[in-house]
Amino acid sequence: MLYPVDVVRFWSDNDLSLDKPFSTDKPQVPMALCTTEGCIWQELGMSMDPRYYEDPEVHVRLNRLYNDKAEEIVGRRILPEAFIPPEDQLPRPLRIEEIFGSHITTIPGSEEIDGADWVRESVHSVRDLEERMEMVQGLNLRDTVFPPGFYEALERLRTHYGVEPRLGMGIRGPVTAAMSICGVENTILWLVDSPQVMERFRDLLAGVIVELSTLLREATGAPMRGFGFSDDNCAMLNPALYEQFGLPILEHVFSVFCPDEDDRRYQHSDSEMTHLLPLLNRVRLHGANFGPTVRPEDIRREMPRTVIHGQLPPFTFSRGTPEEIYRAVRRDIEAVGADGGLVVTTAGSVNPGSRLVGLRAVMYAIQQHGRYQPLD
Repeated sequence: MLYPVDVVRFWSDNDLSLDKPFSTDKPQVPMALCTTEGCIWQELGMSMDPRYYEDPEVHVRLNRLYNDKAEEIVGRRILPEAFIPPEDQLPRPLRIEEIFGSHITTIPGSEEIDGADWVRESVHSVRDLEERMEMVQGLNLRDTVFPPGFYEALERLRTHYGVEPRLGMGIRGPVTAAMSICGVENTILWLVDSPQVMERFRDLLAGVIVELSTLLREATGAPMRGFGFSDDNCAMLNPALYEQFGLPILEHVFSVFCPDEDDRRYQHSDSEMTHLLPLLNRVRLHGANFGPTVRPEDIRREMPRTVIHGQLPPFTFSRGTPEEIYRAVRRDIEAVGADGGLVVTTAGSVNPGSRLVGLRAVMYAIQQHGRYQPLD
């Protein structure tokens, strides 16, 4: 049994509400939540088919089947009904961890979990770190970052598929990158025992983030304003160590790409990092998406002018009943929705298993409890 939702009205009002932060002069609390391609298997009652990721015919057929169901339940087709085969996709430029010498292993997804990249720790001592920094300082990133065939693939995407990749608008956060390169324990211990070396690492990391992001933006024609970090591991540092290492990197990068008040400054941290909210408020984040245990009322208290993108727990969305999903969204709306600074979405990634009936439950909660203007 589906919750009663005026889906046509919902999407029309949602489009009118998305770009009005901290305003109640809009129809409703906006929603940025959507399901993903990883959700199709359980929705369609199928086992994962590896051909989906390689065969355009299979990929498009299954996405259309999913979209037919989505249109019926939530009133909108969600997944793209086109497919770019692997050989025509853009080869990935080097990531920040690879520039510092770490290798990345891709773990394939399944019906239960999305695929992920695993960065292999490559720095094991302070001396290793000093040598690695000397190596990075000697690199010419312009000649290092782009893989063979990058520009040809970029042109092919533009001319054959009408796709305009925009790279360099965000990056893995500084603490996550440092801990991926050096290890969690090493990063923490060296911040305490070797602060001068870690300050050099911090400043070099900040400079490389700016240089790498600038190169990627220039190559793909991306705007030079606005920036976002994804820094799950920032929760591993206490406020003093984060103020010593992570915060100065944010301040430097934002000063380059977000110098004006209206420039976008964003951070995602899929972790319990409530203790860092007062520090993050100092960089004047426009938007934040934090872990599911970080309560929206705490974010609002410590970050009064940051739009909260959340705080529906991802596992509630993927494993909970529609009623549990509805109650979680209603709770967030009642906690912080009144000031117009809430965008409903998951507090983290959308997991496989997330269902269209759950998305409709979110829409119902918004239409029942998140209206700034009455329904006609």
